[in-house]
Amino acid sequence: MGRVGRSGGLRCPDEDRDAWGHLVVSRLRGRGGWSRSSPRPLRLAAVSHDSTSTSPFRSEPSARDHAPQYVLPLVVRIERADPPGRTDALETAARAVLVMLSDERSVGDGEWARAMRDWEDARIRKVVRRARGAEWRRAEGLAGITVTGGAAEVRVFPPVPLDGWPKELAKLQVSGTELDDPEPPGDADPSAPVLWVNPGLGMSAGKTMAQAGHAAQLAWWELSDEERRAWREAGFPLAVRTAEPGRWRELTADGLPLVRDAGFTEIAPGTTLVVEGHRRVGSLPPRVRRPLVLR
Repeated sequence: MGRVGRSGGLRCPDEDRDAWGHLVVSRLRGRGGWSRSSPRPLRLAAVSHDSTSTSPFRSEPSARDHAPQYVLPLVVRIERADPPGRTDALETAARAVLVMLSDERSVGDGEWARAMRDWEDARIRKVVRRARGAEWRRAEGLAGITVTGGAAEVRVFPPVPLDGWPKELAKLQVSGTELDDPEPPGDADPSAPVLWVNPGLGMSAGKTMAQAGHAAQLAWWELSDEERRAWREAGFPLAVRTAEPGRWRELTADGLPLVRDAGFTEIAPGTTLVVEGHRRVGSLPPRVRRPLVLR
């Protein structure tokens, strides 16, 4: 069985928070309940794909649906004359989510920390919109962080209520965000984490960017504080690639973290991405390290 994302709607009597502000409990051992050894953030627990799962990616109603719902907004810059490549945009969106999760304003007593906790206590929705020209400049005027990839630019904002988008973002287009790679992406570096996309879905670029963000977040929740710091200091190197069908079957059977889409948009509920190699972040070679370009 694979592991699926689970956000923090549960509480335990002796709850604590780690250095990043996430609730800490112990990992589930099979179906037997909580083990008090080997603590991990509650935000990602090892759960099986049964009907009792409360994953934020499931389409069935769960306890977290009763919490106020928030969404993490991302905006990708797509100029008509010079759009970014698809893979560059996917990887930059994933890194943008990691930057938001690790930013000092998102944890502890930071100015965004309450919104981040409220967002993680419900379904961890992400919505990617697109902007160009004056739209992009207005988006950059709002509190957030712009992350730059090869040519892609993605701005991530602190979570907002599901029905409380800032007007500068609410008017931006969501559907139909499509991008192409000028050339097929090369093989992923085996030293860095890889977010593998389900080859049978045909999701739009915008939808896949949101799913890549989910996958990056699952990887983050799996890591220790030391591993998280090492990954950030290295610039959050990662790759997003579409798996071959045979490889996809292997990945989904290996017990790796899975993103299961709730089926709200574009596709039916099901597994969209698999996270592979996230444990490698503690020993990343110099060739995969890259500076974080933020503004």
